[in-house]
Amino acid sequence: MLFAKYRTCLILMMTALLGVTATAGAVADDDGLAVEDRSPRVPTFTIHGDLAGHLETFTTRYEDTFAALGNRLALGYLELVKANPGVDPWLPGEGTTIILPRRYVIPDEAQRRGIVINLAEYRLYYFTDDGRVQVYPVGVGTEENPSPLTDAQVVMPLESPAWYPPASIRAEYAASGRPLPRMVPPGPDNPLGTHALLLSEKGYLIHGTNKRFGVGLPVSHGCFRMYNEDIARFVYQVDKGTPVQVIRDPVKIGLSEGEVWLEVHRPHEEYSREDRDHLWQRVLAEVAAFRDRHPAVEVNRRAIERAVERADGLPAMIGEQLTRMAGDEPVEQHPTGDHSAPEQQLYF
Repeated sequence: MLFAKYRTCLILMMTALLGVTATAGAVADDDGLAVEDRSPRVPTFTIHGDLAGHLETFTTRYEDTFAALGNRLALGYLELVKANPGVDPWLPGEGTTIILPRRYVIPDEAQRRGIVINLAEYRLYYFTDDGRVQVYPVGVGTEENPSPLTDAQVVMPLESPAWYPPASIRAEYAASGRPLPRMVPPGPDNPLGTHALLLSEKGYLIHGTNKRFGVGLPVSHGCFRMYNEDIARFVYQVDKGTPVQVIRDPVKIGLSEGEVWLEVHRPHEEYSREDRDHLWQRVLAEVAAFRDRHPAVEVNRRAIERAVERADGLPAMIGEQLTRMAGDEPVEQHPTGDHSAPEQQLYF
């Protein structure tokens, strides 16, 4: 089989280009007639330097879980867990205030155009033609079946895709006592969901899912899973030929209005010592490179240590860009706060 060598959700499609049918929902027009609602569920943010969005809060109800809230609010399970330490993700309880992590340091390893998927944070960035950004949670490949780091393009949008699982995946399912047919038709048992974007990277798609819990986690055979409610609208925004960059960037650092922001992502819900040590070394390298590019920046070591200690994916301010007149001698600056506290004077 042509695609047998790929360890992904390899498929052949029995679909047509998007037609008049959609599952994005309906709204009423001025005449009261139902029309498809294709507006994105996520906010479209203006980018300020290297920062976009803002943190929000949400008050839970007794029956809420992070998995259900993620689907309702277009957020990933793991990003909600990391942003809300100490809150039970399966029983947050009535009246609990949680953080919705919608502030982002824009990835600096990718160009700000088209689609950028950062595997390290389980997010898809879509840069609109007017220079703004939308951010969606995505499920990505596991360690055994990783998603590829690639520069690709959108080939075409697809509606109601059929799935032709390759022999490797059929064997995997058969070994677990769940044999698959050679073709899974569109419907609730189809893991591709309701819509998909076919990519030029052979065998890979951005698609919906019949398993909502997998969005925002490393769960797939390499493809990129979105909530059906998101992909059903997203396919109408994206043109053929849109660039798709896939990166892995767990440490992001940037400038916004003179402030330095750091965002650190641990890979799993649990935070091992090995992962912590790896991220610390990565942060040291990223901060050093950032300061080489921005010599007028001062950063606070304690703030950096706190960001690595949490690795919660929430941007943290770690320093500022100093204003110096030409000919001035460099002067050590102190961050805002108690200047007498020794721990507030530790700089790289």
